[in-house]
Amino acid sequence: MSEASVYQALRGHLAALRLSAAAESLPGLLDQAKAGHWSTTVLLERLFSTEVGAADARRQATLARFACLPAPWRIADFDFDAQPSVDKKLVAELETLRFLDDATNLLLIGPPGVGKTMLSVGLGWAAVDAGHKVHYTTAADLAARCHKAALEGRWATMMRFYASPRLLVIDELGYLPLPEEAAAALFQVVTQRYLKASTCITTNLGIASWAKVTGDPVVAAAMLDRLLHRSVVINIDGPSYRMRVHRARAEASRKAVANGK
Repeated sequence: MSEASVYQALRGHLAALRLSAAAESLPGLLDQAKAGHWSTTVLLERLFSTEVGAADARRQATLARFACLPAPWRIADFDFDAQPSVDKKLVAELETLRFLDDATNLLLIGPPGVGKTMLSVGLGWAAVDAGHKVHYTTAADLAARCHKAALEGRWATMMRFYASPRLLVIDELGYLPLPEEAAAALFQVVTQRYLKASTCITTNLGIASWAKVTGDPVVAAAMLDRLLHRSVVINIDGPSYRMRVHRARAEASRKAVANGK
């Protein structure tokens, strides 16, 4: 076979094996191999390394889409100086993701605007970057999706969906009252994940007030029993980020008006 025929056959083999990245990079790598006097082993390593890199990129993109994280926040974006009640060393330990190994749960408790969502999203991205399956939802959206699934006969499928992520982030629990069936859905999700995978919940309600979320002290106690059995609780007691930004902008506007006089 001529060199051209061998080249076309090789491209065909790569395409048949669905190694598209390797097929696309083949011409350039062959030129580099010729110019650099690469051995056959080096050429093959570079060729398959290209395919592995492309597969990793596709896998990360799939994980990012599934995660549905609402912002690109990372832990490095969190202003620990503005929230001294947050233990920076504890958060750094959580960022190692060792808590996922034994399905430890995270509860972030505090008033609106103190950074609970930013921390949970930052940990979510850390898990995605590490190749873990993550999903973000609000408590209200989880309740709505479970209610719809129940009506459509897809309850078991929905429970499997929420049981599958290595880290499930449930945001804004307690901001809106949950109807009885929604509280039951949340309890079932927590139960499905108990001792199997980590759940991160952000809430504006202290643990003693969780009966307000479910409307049933017994359900609240049972859910907390599962969540707290193996958990890290972070209480954030500080000023609102949004109010601080609002005050800073108002002050800047005031100074601008004063300087313009």
